[in-house]
Amino acid sequence: MHTYVRVVSALSRAAGLVSVGLLVAALLVVCQMVAMRYFLRASTVWQTEFVVYSIVAATFLGSSYVLLQKGHVNVDLLPNALGTRGRVALEALSGFLSLVFCALLAWSGWVHFEEAWSRNWTTATVWALPLWIPLLPLPLGIGLLSLQYVAELIKLRDELR
Repeated sequence: MHTYVRVVSALSRAAGLVSVGLLVAALLVVCQMVAMRYFLRASTVWQTEFVVYSIVAATFLGSSYVLLQKGHVNVDLLPNALGTRGRVALEALSGFLSLVFCALLAWSGWVHFEEAWSRNWTTATVWALPLWIPLLPLPLGIGLLSLQYVAELIKLRDELR
């Protein structure tokens, strides 16, 4: 099980790096878009769409890294008052419920992605980006988040020993 935790943690770190790369790319494209519109008076066709999809992808892909780093919003008044066993039990319950939610979301995201892939859907814009590209980060990111929740539950189990 420790191998599982190490592998998933490494995947979450890699997804965090991809997430940062997407945010940097979005920043650079916004700067390019402003320069093109202001200095060259040129129209921008794909830039706004790219920025939106990049930021959304960064959010989904980076979510497992945030969980790995314990960066999600957390109110710890009750867990601290319950003591170690109560805190672990509460974290296990919330982790399990979150895992179920994320697994369902990843599954539905995969179904939507597969539908866009098999039917060759595109965005309804001039760019006409194949829709599977912006849909893929949902099942990938939330699927990895589900795996990270399993790793966190394993860590909790080991903490009780």
